[in-house]
Amino acid sequence: MSSPTGIDRVTEAYGRWLLSRPDVRLIPVCTIAGVASPMSLSRFRRILEHERPAREDADIQWRRLGEALSAAPGEAATLRAVPGRSLQARAPVRYGLFGAKALASLRAARPGTAALYLNVSHFGLEQPRVLERLAVRGARMAAMIHDLIPIVHPEYCSAPAAGWHVRRVESLLRHDSVIIANSRSTAQELRAFAKARDLPEPRVFVAPLGLEPVFTAGLEAPSTARPYFVCVGTIEPRKNVAFLLTLWRNLAERMGEKTPWLVLAGRRGWENEAIIDHLERSPPIRRFVHEVNDLTDSQLASLIKGAHALLAPSFAEGFNLPVAEAAALGTPVIASDIAVHRELALHARLLDPTDGPAWLTAIQAAAQSRVRGRISTPFSWDEHFAIAGQALGLAHAGGARALRSTS
Repeated sequence: MSSPTGIDRVTEAYGRWLLSRPDVRLIPVCTIAGVASPMSLSRFRRILEHERPAREDADIQWRRLGEALSAAPGEAATLRAVPGRSLQARAPVRYGLFGAKALASLRAARPGTAALYLNVSHFGLEQPRVLERLAVRGARMAAMIHDLIPIVHPEYCSAPAAGWHVRRVESLLRHDSVIIANSRSTAQELRAFAKARDLPEPRVFVAPLGLEPVFTAGLEAPSTARPYFVCVGTIEPRKNVAFLLTLWRNLAERMGEKTPWLVLAGRRGWENEAIIDHLERSPPIRRFVHEVNDLTDSQLASLIKGAHALLAPSFAEGFNLPVAEAAALGTPVIASDIAVHRELALHARLLDPTDGPAWLTAIQAAAQSRVRGRISTPFSWDEHFAIAGQALGLAHAGGARALRSTS
């Protein structure tokens, strides 16, 4: 199976965790037109197990990438994203069928007074009537906040996103919701938002996201003819990929045939026309940059492990799983100097995300000698759910390295 990304991965992890608990009576809901409409557990399980692109497709792409990384520039075409695998194209496929069925039988969930409404995806919370209707029936509220990027950095999101996110966060705070934050950075931004708007102090628990076991499984790295670097994530303005491509053009002018490979591992997001123009039209970029998407977890782990460094020049992040994954694999990290990277990547080389000369120097130094980074102990999903269970008032199993945030 190919790797889910971001919020999808967290939603699936929570779904499986709750389904595994005999002490929880789970009623999955879909939020449409301000109504939390219930669905059957069997349909919910089908969504969690929704067929992703065939493993054969990922294996073909992985084999082609291995061949390309082992070849000299010009001997084989650089890889580009598989058509039809964009983020926008996949979302309707994944959720559209369920949405249509929910609309056909729209009815409000009727929770009891002991019910807890938990939202870990953000979606639906921009409809204030959802929490209002549930609160009338005595339900408690809880949610995971992945980031406040649409509010703090609206320039990196679609035009309506800031308004939607303000409504989400304000509604949660006004209903005294329990908030699970994925990082101290996100928790601090949430508190600052509440204070600036004179809203109640949030009840926030910090629970870093867990890594999949494959990122600590000791997989072999691919064999390549020259150094390569990897950047993992959706291709969109916030990820600062255009900056990386400008760096690679400069590297090609400096290093010629000794220029290292750059592998972009992620789906194409929104407003990326300038990035795609670079990928498809710039001669140096066409020679030295590969683009892949929908790799399996094990393939992605191998790819990160074999890189001379993982590059993360993002302008803003709520968490950033690839940075945590690279640290767990012992792959050096060169990342933007932002709060969450200072929190996650204690031994990373952190640089201003606009300082081209500093990034060029760091990348050239990493290309000349492959030095393994210090391996960090990753946060596990068991540890995450120990904190989440405490936050939600559920009996927890196992210890946790972090509890309710007090700073």
